[in-house]
Amino acid sequence: MSSVKNTDTSLLIVGGGIFGAAIAYYFKRDNPNEEVVVYERNELCSGNTSLAAALMSRVRSYGHVIPLSKETYRVLPELEKINGDALDIHYNGALHLASTPENIASLGNMLKLASANGIDWEYITPHQAAEKVPWLSAGAARKIAFIPGEAITDPYLLGMAFANAAKALGVKFIRNTEVIELLKPQQAVIGVQTKNGIHLAKNTVLAAGVWSTNLAYKIGIALPMAPVRSQYWITETFESLFLPTSPTVLIPEANFYSRPQGKSLLFGIREAQSFYADPRELPSDINTFLFSRDKGWHDLEENYKKLLPYFPAFEDIGIKNYVAGFSGYTPDNQFILGEVPGVTGILLATGCVGAGISVAGGVGLGIACLAGKKPNPFDFSPYSYNRFGSIDPYNSDHLATCAAARSNKTSG
Repeated sequence: MSSVKNTDTSLLIVGGGIFGAAIAYYFKRDNPNEEVVVYERNELCSGNTSLAAALMSRVRSYGHVIPLSKETYRVLPELEKINGDALDIHYNGALHLASTPENIASLGNMLKLASANGIDWEYITPHQAAEKVPWLSAGAARKIAFIPGEAITDPYLLGMAFANAAKALGVKFIRNTEVIELLKPQQAVIGVQTKNGIHLAKNTVLAAGVWSTNLAYKIGIALPMAPVRSQYWITETFESLFLPTSPTVLIPEANFYSRPQGKSLLFGIREAQSFYADPRELPSDINTFLFSRDKGWHDLEENYKKLLPYFPAFEDIGIKNYVAGFSGYTPDNQFILGEVPGVTGILLATGCVGAGISVAGGVGLGIACLAGKKPNPFDFSPYSYNRFGSIDPYNSDHLATCAAARSNKTSG
């Protein structure tokens, strides 16, 4: 084992996905003289970040989430300026359809939150919807809301934009180095044990995605989340139906969302019983995990009849790609962010609940402020890790509850 590494590190981040990269960027930007080090077990943003569908929805069912996403939108030109490259962001907008009284009420509440946060929207007709999205048959919907300016992106490129901007400011990224354990001799985390030795730091951020559970549990912190599969498909090219300029489409009655992928369509469904894994069984490289033996065909069949009224051409469209990854889902579909009561030197940034790309800016800024002992501009109170009291993160009932949270999710 090598000797103890630099003890002058102000911030050590475990995890080089989009959360870890964003936190590193903001902290170094605002504390230029402090040393920041990020450990990543594999390559930067190569895990679940790169597998995300990357709907950058600002407008969601919870008002406290919206400012986090707005910060992501705000920081994009800043990243472009530092890196000298334009980001692959498409501001195509989003269509939200609702047919049942319950979903109409939910949509109305979400639009009130949009207005309260200064985000424009309008109700449109089925004909107007079809002009924007040629494959969509919106006649079954009783309400259709269009939110202009909602974006989509390449999640890997956005994650790397944060990482490259952080590197330009002097952040040190240590790749292909696994953090084996958080060091907590008493009631303070003082650094990490890696495969190459000990690295001490004044503050440590745990941003290791679904692998965070195992590292946290070793030091007595039970994270209330589960690795729950998110999956999507990409169709064959169909130029007259799938326009690169079309908005994101969300249809809760069909458990369906979609976004353009060039001249193809990327779409996902939320199955009635979402697949989950025991955190102890996760591989070190998520790309080696077998998410579905049939590439999700069973789940497509489950939702087939619900989708056809809105997407009549669906049965004639070929599928060329299947993509799956794990998101950290909690029982209430809220993140796990912030401090650990009773333990100093540790901050949590995990439990992305399928929205990590959209909120990365807000998470990065908020955690960086906490690490720098500055006021957090965001309300992290809904994201406390112990909001459910005492839990066993490996209990099968708990894991199933977290998976059900994804199945019951209706907003993007």
